[in-house]
Parts: sequence; structure tokens; C-alpha cells
Amino acid sequence: MDERMSERGLVTLRGDHPIWERIFAVAPLVLVGTKEEEGEYDLAPKHMAIQVGWGNYFAFVCTPTHRTYSNARRERAFTVSFPRPSQVLLTSLAASPRCDGDVKPAMGLMHTFPAVRVDGVLVEDAYLHLECELHRVYDDFEENSIVSGKILEAHVCEEAIRRADKDDRDLLMDAPLLAYLSPGRYSRITESQAFPFHAGWPL
Repeated sequence: MDERMSERGLVTLRGDHPIWERIFAVAPLVLVGTKEEEGEYDLAPKHMAIQVGWGNYFAFVCTPTHRTYSNARRERAFTVSFPRPSQVLLTSLAASPRCDGDVKPAMGLMHTFPAVRVDGVLVEDAYLHLECELHRVYDDFEENSIVSGKILEAHVCEEAIRRADKDDRDLLMDAPLLAYLSPGRYSRITESQAFPFHAGWPL
């Protein structure tokens, strides 16, 4: 224990062990869609997912041992669906293992529709959909990789899109967001406050 940190009421977590098991971190929870080599489609939940910069780029963490990784690399495309809080159970089922015949039964429970710009599917009733072409894959995070894509097109449910004639606070109350609290919990976001930006804050 580092006495200097202990005096400040801080517990030191050594970098030789993953720190993320000891704290909660807020993250989005999305379903990444890819096309299988045999022509079927797969959906996999990801919470290590984020917009990259202020342009239309999106990335998620995966591992080369997962189908999502190999599918995205081979097809050079993937989709992203942002589920609503009411879809948390279906989102969890998308992570279920494959059975005999290399089939994922949970896929039969997922209602999807075709993407427009890429060969893929989008999840019915999700509030935001992204269609991405593969941008770059970064393979040097130990056993993990970052898969990034250029957003070719996005589709947003009408009640979830920001408008000049509606307060952002009311928007979230009408269209709640699903957040993953890693590890192992989730939350329904309905309340928010305006951030107190100071003058000259670089937006």
C-alpha cells in the first residue's frame, strides 16, 4: 500500500492486474452485427464501444478469437445497433454460446431488418443504428483488438433525435438510454443536467 495515497483516502491498484474488476465504469451497450462466412448474420453485444473523434468514426474492442472480429475483417463492414433499456434481456441473449451445428439459437429471437449501405442487419426497435465500413484494426492490446469503422449512414428513431424545439432533458425522459455499468450491471438513463461549460470551452 502506498502511504502517500492512503493518506488521501485512496486505494492503489497495481497495474500488473486489470483494475476494471475493482471499480464501476459507465459505457454504452451496443449490438455489433456482422456477416458470417456462410452468409448468415451474427449479432454480438459490446460495451467497450465509442465514437472516435468528432468525425463519423466508431470503434469497439474485440478479440481475434471471436467471430465478430474475423467477420468484420473479412467483409470490411459491420453494423451497430443501440438497444433500448427494454431490450436488455435480448441484448444479453445475443452473447449466448453456439450449439451443435454452430448455431446461435438466440438469433432467432432477434428481430432485424436489412441495412442500406452495407451487407448487414440492424436490430428492430433500437433507437440508433450505424452502418460502417471497416476503417482500421489495431491488434496490439494484449489479447484484445480495436476494430474501427467509418460511419456511412446512421438511422435514428424520431423520438430520440435532438431537435431545436425540444429540451434535451425532456428528450431523455421520453427516450431513455441503456448504459452498461461494467462489470455486470446496467442502468436506465432518464435524467440529465446541462454541463456547466466555462466561456471558451473547446466544443
